[in-house]
Amino acid sequence: MVTIRLTRGGTKKVPFYRIVVANSRAKRNGRFLEAIGTWDPSDAGGKLEIDQARFEHWVKLGAQPSDVVGQITKRAAKAAAKTA
Repeated sequence: MVTIRLTRGGTKKVPFYRIVVANSRAKRNGRFLEAIGTWDPSDAGGKLEIDQARFEHWVKLGAQPSDVVGQITKRAAKAAAKTA
């Protein structure tokens, strides 16, 4: 099964995450199919950059977003709707 999940980067106590599409059996920071965005939780409110077209493409193909990725994308969509 293919999942859309986070891989951790950054240094100790200063995390930075990439949003990747990976096989669910791969290690957390292991091989992935495609990197589709980044998330920096240390910014106020968390800075999210995601290629929405690629996210929708992978979901359409059957990829399952992880719980955290689902939450932050919904939060970003609400914030975008609020400002528009």
